[in-house]
Formats: sequence, structure tokens, C-alpha cells
Amino acid sequence: MNPNYDTLSDRQRAILDFIQTWLDEHGYPPTIREIGEAVNIKSTSVVNYNLNKLVKEGFIVRSKEVSRGIKMNSVQETPISIVSRSNDVRGIVPVALIGSIVAGNPVNVPESSAYVDEDKIMAVPQELIGGTDPSQVFALRVNGQSMIDAYIDDGDIVVLRKQHTASNGEMVAVWLMDRNETTLKHFYDDGERVRLQPANPSMSAIYVDKDQVQIQGRVLAVMRRVH
Repeated sequence: MNPNYDTLSDRQRAILDFIQTWLDEHGYPPTIREIGEAVNIKSTSVVNYNLNKLVKEGFIVRSKEVSRGIKMNSVQETPISIVSRSNDVRGIVPVALIGSIVAGNPVNVPESSAYVDEDKIMAVPQELIGGTDPSQVFALRVNGQSMIDAYIDDGDIVVLRKQHTASNGEMVAVWLMDRNETTLKHFYDDGERVRLQPANPSMSAIYVDKDQVQIQGRVLAVMRRVH
């Protein structure tokens, strides 16, 4: 059933309109606090309640596992912008889009974005990476739907912080050394082995010996293109 705008309250319509306007202007979703300020709701729990109503009615989907995890269902989203590293835009940081994360050849994470062509430098809002040093951030395009239930679809771009360790439940890019493959999964330490858990009920977890897993980075945010 398609979402019906007429079933929404005035407050929910205002929230939905603000989210779309914010996406159009910024290219990424607002926070709960920013939504509250825009529609004059002081309580974040009230904002959260109305967002859950919008989820239930089919207007948006939400993920607690990525920064600003709101995705519009019924309205097109703003395309990702690719810019030159020389651009000087307030609140924007250049991030190297270094390739795709696929079940194939390992992704080579460069030590510096200086090794990436100018047309592969993305404009990423500073807010999406928080206080992370931009030199320690990189991006990968996702091929496949193993993380679809975490609202990461084929063609989306994940923004990651370089790190070689992970806590249970974190979403990470890993290199499976014995298979010569890369994958994006939730990380779990199961003792002698590592469990790499997809967010897709049709796919099984991957179990790998610890010495055969090399973590490349943890997901900070997801950016989506208009399809």
C-alpha cells in the first residue's frame, strides 16, 4: 500500500516536509534534535514517536546503526556530490572514494587521499564524521544487498573510519585473507573465530579464523544516490 499523506497529523506532515527540505539542501538526513527545533518540539522522545509513526505509515525507514539513519521512501533523495579536493566549502570535508566493496579482489586502502584521482574525491558533511580526522576517513561504494536490513542498498556509499579493530555489533569492512575477498558485515568475536553477520535474512553468517580477518574500517555513515 502506498503511503497516504492525508492520514498524517499536521505535526507529522511538518516533520516529513522538513526532512525532505533538509535532504534537498544538505544531501544527508537531519538529527532528531534538528527536527525538533525546526517544528518546535522540545522533547526528543516526542520527535522519535512521530518518526516511528512515519515509519509505520511507510514514509520513511530508520536505522539506529548509522549516523542520521533516516531514508525517505516516497520522495527522491539528493544525489551524492563528487568534488575536487581544492573546493573550500564550510562544513564540507574531502573524502576519498577508493573503490567498491565486493566479494572479489581486496580493496586497497591508501595511506593518504593524495593517491586518489581528483574526480574520486567526495564532498562529505563534517557532521557525518563527527570529530574523526578526515585524513582517516575513506568511502566505498557497496555492491550487493547483504546489509539491506541495515538500510544499505546496492549502489549506496559507506563512509568509514580507518581502524583495524572492532567491537561486537559494529559494521565494518573486512578483508578475508584466506578467500582474497572483501565484505561489509556486522562484526562479532565468537572466541576462536570471528562471525561476520549480514543484515539480510536470506544470507548466512560467515565464520572465519581470527588470523584470516583484516578489518579495514568501521562505518560512520551512509550516503545514497537517487536511483
